[in-house]
Amino acid sequence: MSVSVRHVKKRYGVVEALKGLSFDVDRGELFGIIGPDGAGKTSLFRILTTLLLADAGTATVNGFDVVRDYKEIRRCVGYMPGRFSLYQDMTVEENLSFFAAVFETTVQANYHLIEDIYVQIAPFKKRRAGKLSGGMKQKLALCCALIHKPSVLFLDEPTTGVDPVSRKEFWQMLRRLQEQHITILVSTPYMDEATLCDRIALIRDGSFLTIDTPQHIIENFKEPLFAASAENMSRLLVELRRLPEVKSCYAFGDVHHAVLQDANQANSLIIRLKENGFLDVALQPIAASIEDCFMALNKKSAI
Repeated sequence: MSVSVRHVKKRYGVVEALKGLSFDVDRGELFGIIGPDGAGKTSLFRILTTLLLADAGTATVNGFDVVRDYKEIRRCVGYMPGRFSLYQDMTVEENLSFFAAVFETTVQANYHLIEDIYVQIAPFKKRRAGKLSGGMKQKLALCCALIHKPSVLFLDEPTTGVDPVSRKEFWQMLRRLQEQHITILVSTPYMDEATLCDRIALIRDGSFLTIDTPQHIIENFKEPLFAASAENMSRLLVELRRLPEVKSCYAFGDVHHAVLQDANQANSLIIRLKENGFLDVALQPIAASIEDCFMALNKKSAI
């Protein structure tokens, strides 16, 4: 077991950021913690990387206690915080050499770990870090987190604010790192990234809604789900939410995702909407996404 957490709590004044979280992460696993901003992801990662003390509960990383054995943990983990925290006035090359020296190693000693990533930023090695693009900053930060050969890697919202191409490349890099038997914990607000993890924990307001593989979470969504559209989408959302046939409805891109009380009510619902003045009404059955599952679990937990 790489990471083990039991009943961890954290409070900031009247705000209970973590409400007794418990979970385990296996060695070599790519484990995602998925949830919106303010859900508690950063607080949890800071506790596990010994940068913040929990108010209650226990946690271990590689068998080391996060309070008692903090020095050992700092030697064996890599941490990439959500905000770019490298030295912006130092060059790419200088940042990497500095972090290697902090951990009493060299860039050459562990270059094999970062080679696939570093070759993409090598043309800019003399450029100051603050002048890099978002995707290049992300790659440099990952290199610095890996340069001391950690066995557990914590990545706090690493793809926030990064373009779609860089996001895709980043997840491909994580899979290659996993092949080197590195345990990876990654947090993200992007629900579409959940399916790229081995297992995920969906988090909301400091509590886990569920922990499972993405596929199992989707398979457990049993309610009739439909994509709804019409000429006036904003009015359609209001209307669907007030109709008794509809259990819940949320805007999803160009359509609304509506959960019906009964799938057989779809045709009568279309007729009712047309009678109420809606034009070009469409209602199509669809498979649930992780985001649909998150919304359903969140609503269930609030009851």
